[in-house]
Amino acid sequence: MKRILGLILFVVISVQVCGQTDMQVIKKRLVKELLKVEVDDSVVTQAMATLKEDGSWPNVDYSDLSLVGYEHAIHIANLEAMAMSFSNKESKFYRSKRLKADINKALAFWCAHNFISDNWWHNIVLTPRTFVKIALIMEKDIDPELLEKLQPMIRRARKEEPWARQSADRVKICSIEAQNYVLRGEEEKFAEIIKVIVDQINIMTGYRGMQCDFSFHHRVHRVNNTISYGLGYGENCALWAACVVGTKYAFSEEKTRLLVDYFLDGLCKQMVYGMYDEKGVANRDITRPETDLIYSFIPMENLLHATDYRCTEIQEIIDLRRGKTDKPTLSFCKFFWQSEHFVFQRPDFYSSIRMYSTRNRNMELAHNSEGIFNHHKSDGANHLAVRGDEYLNIWPVYDWQKIPGTTVLQKNNLPSVQEIQKDGLTDFVGATTDGLYGVVAFDFISPHDNIHAKKSWFFFDEEYVCLGAGIASNHFRCPLVTTLNQSLLRGDVIVSNTDGGVKMATGEHVIDQANWVYHDGTGYLFPQPVKINLSNQTGSGRWSDINLQSLSPKELVYKDVFKLWIDHGVRPQGVSLWLYPGPMDTREVTYQYMVVPHTSPGQLNRDRGIEILSNTSMVQCVRHAPLGIVQVVFYEAGSVAIGDDQWVSLDSPGVVMLKIKEGRVFQISASDPSRKMSRFHLGLSGQDAVTINLPRGEFSGSSVTINL
Repeated sequence: MKRILGLILFVVISVQVCGQTDMQVIKKRLVKELLKVEVDDSVVTQAMATLKEDGSWPNVDYSDLSLVGYEHAIHIANLEAMAMSFSNKESKFYRSKRLKADINKALAFWCAHNFISDNWWHNIVLTPRTFVKIALIMEKDIDPELLEKLQPMIRRARKEEPWARQSADRVKICSIEAQNYVLRGEEEKFAEIIKVIVDQINIMTGYRGMQCDFSFHHRVHRVNNTISYGLGYGENCALWAACVVGTKYAFSEEKTRLLVDYFLDGLCKQMVYGMYDEKGVANRDITRPETDLIYSFIPMENLLHATDYRCTEIQEIIDLRRGKTDKPTLSFCKFFWQSEHFVFQRPDFYSSIRMYSTRNRNMELAHNSEGIFNHHKSDGANHLAVRGDEYLNIWPVYDWQKIPGTTVLQKNNLPSVQEIQKDGLTDFVGATTDGLYGVVAFDFISPHDNIHAKKSWFFFDEEYVCLGAGIASNHFRCPLVTTLNQSLLRGDVIVSNTDGGVKMATGEHVIDQANWVYHDGTGYLFPQPVKINLSNQTGSGRWSDINLQSLSPKELVYKDVFKLWIDHGVRPQGVSLWLYPGPMDTREVTYQYMVVPHTSPGQLNRDRGIEILSNTSMVQCVRHAPLGIVQVVFYEAGSVAIGDDQWVSLDSPGVVMLKIKEGRVFQISASDPSRKMSRFHLGLSGQDAVTINLPRGEFSGSSVTINL
């Protein structure tokens, strides 16, 4: 009996020791992770110089607690910067007695007033997150009385809060709660909260959270939130995966691998080269000044600490973000069918297409008066990056009705901020890809202006083709334009027309019979000479014009801007109203152009072996002869000639890509953008008809590839 009691006692003591050891290990790792952020001593110098005797700062309006106010965030940011410098050996303020006193003074001021914002996020996320971080890295240097006074504010971050909603918010809030349990050594509560975080690493298609295509939805209206809420979700999960690895709280291999897949196939593929901000996926956050051009490598290092799964791919992203590698080795093409977002990468360029349909809404609401001009940002927006900084902080001077890739009615003013978010009006929205090449289809009807256009994009290794057909408008005064690009002006703009290559003077130009335009290493080719509009001049504006938050900078900003567009005119399809019954005086209005990134003017006149075989409201088709690829968008059942005595037919609307060798199709990729069909019947000249079984359920709208 004594032996059994002794064994039980040994086990209990061992578990306790092990638990304490695990918590000590986790705390050490956590503090190390929190201190990885680079310090900015200049910010600390300014904060210390302006700190008032009562612990406040003179440039903060402490009386404004409104949704668009709350300059208290400056106080919070100053405290965090000061605590980081105090705790970091790389800082000149490391262990500074004066800085320590100032931090305690500023904390005491906050505790005395306990500021509560009208925006829940400040109360439940920003303040608790900052204070628990400061408490962890300065635990022995904060007055004990102050540490206790901070606890009620830190504990506002609780999983029981109504705002701790499924996925991103829950993980974010539970991460703060977990840090506080580590701070206080509360093992049982820590074990419970880690389980909550791990349980959020799940595929939640159709709900808040990670979708089966590795995009991310934060709200129920299915707007793409991958690089906003989805990034914070992933980074918090990666932090804890690294902190608890090798302890009894460690994530399962299944959860860790799913997290890695989400980072590599979701987050990183919606970033330029896995390192720069991709403007197509941005929502209201696009109207905040961008300070960090490159994403942090720390979350990727956390994944490496947690697992060796896909470690080579993770390491390449780390090397890119740390500047150890110049360009990515990975080429890919991916369509996020749950979010209707398409991305394409080659080592020398990255491009994206953002769309929406009856299944998804177009854009995030202008919460807290941010992103107030985002009405058309998803109307087939086609952003292009070669370096990654092509659109860096252009937004105060931006023309929000000339978004790259979109066909937009040029109104005198955009609708009200309440009119930004809309349901899509068409269901034929999608893309077909084999993972390396792809074709995108957008049967576009504007929910804002009811203009129509059949828009498609055809992606190859060195270029992509952009087609539009059936372009029509019912408005009598406002012209309709398709914008090729609007980016920062870098260097000369050269135009080739009947007069040869001409360097354009600064200003706004209308050019007849243009063959191509060259700017900033990218060429815009027109298979048939076309009239274009071009602007290369300085614009001005203020961040506070596009973002009504009180902290939005109010200084006048000047930026040199390049804009290139095609003006289709007022009601370009003809005189009669095509929406009404009766005879219609209409014509097929189209556009066609090719984008060639990472090139030079001398390369723009060469024959690329690319042919536009059809550009109508019924079918759009492009052949790339050197690659042996034909891509087709069928807006209705029909057939199209793809070569001498060659044709392809489809028995319903759909998007197909054919790979051809020696005159015969050997591979077919297909998808159903409308998501109504279970199979296609595809006809090929000289070959047997092919039945293609399409993905269904949550994979409906994704691509299938078959070999013949």
